[in-house]
Amino acid sequence: MSKRRLTKNQQRRIKANHSKQLQGKNDVDLQMLGEAQTGRVITRHARHADVENSEGQIFRCNIRRTLPSVVVGDNIVWREGSEQLQGVSGVIESVYPRKNEILRPDYYDGLKPIAANIDRIIIVSAVLPVLSLNIIDRYLVMCENAGIPALIVLNKVDLLDDAERKTVEQQLKIYENIGYETLMLSAKTGENIPKLLSILAQGTSIFVGQSGVGKSSLINAIFPELSVETRQVSEVSGLGQHTTTSSHLYHLPQGGDLIDSPGIREFGLWHLTTDQITQGYREFHNYLGGCKFRDCKHLHDPGCLLRQAVDEGKIAPQRFENYHRLLTSLTETKDQRHFVSHGF
Repeated sequence: MSKRRLTKNQQRRIKANHSKQLQGKNDVDLQMLGEAQTGRVITRHARHADVENSEGQIFRCNIRRTLPSVVVGDNIVWREGSEQLQGVSGVIESVYPRKNEILRPDYYDGLKPIAANIDRIIIVSAVLPVLSLNIIDRYLVMCENAGIPALIVLNKVDLLDDAERKTVEQQLKIYENIGYETLMLSAKTGENIPKLLSILAQGTSIFVGQSGVGKSSLINAIFPELSVETRQVSEVSGLGQHTTTSSHLYHLPQGGDLIDSPGIREFGLWHLTTDQITQGYREFHNYLGGCKFRDCKHLHDPGCLLRQAVDEGKIAPQRFENYHRLLTSLTETKDQRHFVSHGF
């Protein structure tokens, strides 16, 4: 069942109330709650959120129903309750404006934020069942549209022989040549884990990637005391099973924060326009707007600068092919969504 839409007047009243709460001017009867204080959301559960205060203490809080969304990484205003009830000891009143956010499209609820205030997105991929450049490209489009720097991490490289490793290194060169940082590592052997830690020490990072690529194994390598549950890749489907059920923010001993989000097998991009998808390929930027025809599809159109750049070796053929595969899947998904939404 779809959510009830708020009227413009209701939206204005909610916005005004949030503004009062952020300024500490809420006039609602709060006799059962303490003084308003700032905090940060470090875990988001289905109905609650764990909030960390300025002293590093954690409180499980209810969330005001009028708040549009609360996600890990949010800076918030909350109040501690006078007593704890069923493990809940506070209420989140309002959310400060976000500097950025990661959105996940949902068929029924539209765009849903999953994390906020991120300094770096770490795209985790693996060699099993195969290294998928198409999946990496999909995540990079998300990163470019969110305006958040990306690091491409290839896990489980201990499973590669010398010849396979050289092939993978050549594939990653495609991304290094257009300005992305890449890192080959192994949570099992510890290869390049120290380098990853030095990167994580700089601001707030988030792990994204398909299930089964080893995100939980990496977290266990970084925080051995956590013992995050891991599961093997299915021998039948080649896909991993979800091991993380809620997003959580971890503080690293050497500095920096890491957000682990639930595994995503297929990160939908159907909410993006064709132009947004095109802009998500950074190596295309120097050629856009210069094609012979304004409505160039960048496929077999005469005078297409993108196609010419591919032929001249200035754009990787794999990236160009993945771009068109993404556009095709985008069209098919939007058609399917229209079909479902109309009850056909």
